[in-house]
Amino acid sequence: MSVASLSPGPSARLGRLAFLAAVVLAYAIVFAPIVTVIATSFFDQEIVTFPPEGLTWRWYLNAWAQRDFARGFLTSLQIALAATAIGVPLGTAAALALVRSTVPGRGLLGTFLLAPLAVPAIVAGSALYMFTLRAEDWLDMDIKATLGGLVAANVLITIPWTVRLVTASLAGLDRAAEEAAANLGARPFTVFRRITLPMLRPGIVAAALFSFVASFENLELNLLLVGPGRTTLPVAMLSYLEFRMDPTLAAVATAQILMVTILMLVTDRFVKLSRIV
Repeated sequence: MSVASLSPGPSARLGRLAFLAAVVLAYAIVFAPIVTVIATSFFDQEIVTFPPEGLTWRWYLNAWAQRDFARGFLTSLQIALAATAIGVPLGTAAALALVRSTVPGRGLLGTFLLAPLAVPAIVAGSALYMFTLRAEDWLDMDIKATLGGLVAANVLITIPWTVRLVTASLAGLDRAAEEAAANLGARPFTVFRRITLPMLRPGIVAAALFSFVASFENLELNLLLVGPGRTTLPVAMLSYLEFRMDPTLAAVATAQILMVTILMLVTDRFVKLSRIV
């Protein structure tokens, strides 16, 4: 058989080029908005036009000087950390129950737990706002615009992400090590702590990362629940946009993109996210 007969034909080469072009186009569509935001944050003019008249760092300095952004960042950080700390253990326990137990109606329960991911965020935020008003009347206490109320609302985001990712991790888990430990006399809690939990670590870490980011960046769910003196960073950015149109928001968005990128790179260094998501 000759070498020429083994080389790909024109149709095969054309197919590879078409596939490569499709991949490049897909990446361009995904990254174009991010690149645009980052580039806009350095434009010198207040009204964004292209090409820019010059480049500057002053929008980052302006963002740093805005006290509302600083307060919003701290509030968003507190809410995201607390919601992640509460939602990830609850979601992990729910995922274990869905995969390992024989409780009737597990499919319906799984659909119920994942439902917040399918409901439009603005719809969920409106429904949660009306429920909060009702709950305040029933309990005769303030819930709206409190840290506890905001954390409870964001737990509704972290649990579905955790259930989804930990369930995927459990689906590919080899139970041979667990069965071997149980056969050697290990108690169920010891098997879970020494065998199951370490094997679930990639899924749990990925769930914590995505839960934190989803809670920190959430706008629609928190928009109707914040109040004077307690606002999140996305809501503070929206309020700034009502009165100004300069690239300060692009600078804040670039800082958030950098923070999320660093979190993902550090997490992927210890836990390969590609195995889970």
